Amino acid sequence: MSVPKHDLLCIGNAIVDVLASVDPAVIADLGATPGSMTLIDAATAQDIENRIAVERVAGGGSGANTAVVAARMGAKVSYLGKVAEDQAGTHFTQDIRDQGLTFPSQPLAASEKIPTARCIVLVTPDGQRTMFTYLGACTEFTPADVHEETVTDAAITYMEGYLYDKPHAQAAFEHAATLARKAGRQVALTLSDTFCVGRHHAAFRGLVAGHVDILFANEAELLALYETTDFESALRQVAAETQLAIVTRSEKGAVVISKGERHDVPTTPVKVVDTTGAGDAFAAGFLAGLSKQHDLVTCAKLGNQAAGAIITRFGARPQEDFTLRA
Repeated sequence: MSVPKHDLLCIGNAIVDVLASVDPAVIADLGATPGSMTLIDAATAQDIENRIAVERVAGGGSGANTAVVAARMGAKVSYLGKVAEDQAGTHFTQDIRDQGLTFPSQPLAASEKIPTARCIVLVTPDGQRTMFTYLGACTEFTPADVHEETVTDAAITYMEGYLYDKPHAQAAFEHAATLARKAGRQVALTLSDTFCVGRHHAAFRGLVAGHVDILFANEAELLALYETTDFESALRQVAAETQLAIVTRSEKGAVVISKGERHDVPTTPVKVVDTTGAGDAFAAGFLAGLSKQHDLVTCAKLGNQAAGAIITRFGARPQEDFTLRA
């Protein structure tokens, strides 16, 4: 087995984030559950943007956020995701390459008339983020977009659950997982959102049990995956299906399960400004730790620290003063 050129490959929805602070009444008026992610069409995206005062536009997407944070923590990272041949796509591509990531994906041709995706992130005063996502070009990610060399050159291929909505994206996940395992690499998955799990429950169960070595989830997502309200029961089930499971529990920290051993890793409370990207940053910190051969408890501590650093500011990407190292 050859030595991988990259520690981590992230595969996910390539999205431009549009962020704004709003009153909770705006979330209620839009009929959304606080903290949820709702898929919308282009017209709805425009309607929401007309209601808000946009404060920031930046490169985003869950898997891309993880990739950027992991790279800032010293990991060698590549990324695969679909953008369009438009201004937003150019912005996303330049932004992610400026972060030092390898990004070989080809854009969707302008003739397809499907724009680059965007996610409208509405942040309430308590730091909770509610997202409305127009997937655009993201929905065109297929097995053909899974570069074999990029997959086999990465020690871990990390796949974003948000991308899992379309049948050809599900096929792309299985293709990537098959390539990675054939090359002797590991496959990681984040469940992303309880609504993602609910939409594709059977498919997610099959993916986790048959293709995933490392699973990231928060407590609610794990309970949704195993259709239970008993956290301990869900932990037992995930331990039987994966080599390594990491479950975040907000202010309670994280639980790490591997080879019959359980580690409960507490976190340090911080003042929450915006929870956007907390789970993404946690995964980045944990995976960056793995790339440096740290033990699992240290990896979880790094995940907690990375998430804590992200949620104390606006947006899901680290700023210039982000100096956390694995």
